[in-house]
Amino acid sequence: MDPETANLLTELIEKVGLLRSDLKKKQDFEKYEARFARIEQKFSSLAEHLSRTDAELAKQLRRAMTNPGVSLAFRNRDHQNEIKREAEAGSTSSEPTD
Repeated sequence: MDPETANLLTELIEKVGLLRSDLKKKQDFEKYEARFARIEQKFSSLAEHLSRTDAELAKQLRRAMTNPGVSLAFRNRDHQNEIKREAEAGSTSSEPTD
């Protein structure tokens, strides 16, 4: 799977995980428990299918579903590192040469 699609899928799964967490905190989860069980069943099938060709992506998606806060933290860290690399590359390439 291309990186952009994998990223979009991860973000979608994080949103579902965050919704589940919010409903549990507000004690509204029981009302939607059966629906979430079906979503999680389909998600498990998807993750299992993906793990055959991309184990790292499957692991990332499972983390996004079960612990979306951690998933967001990892993605934020990666994004911050990318910004630093781009800034460092920009500062070294913009130096005047004689």
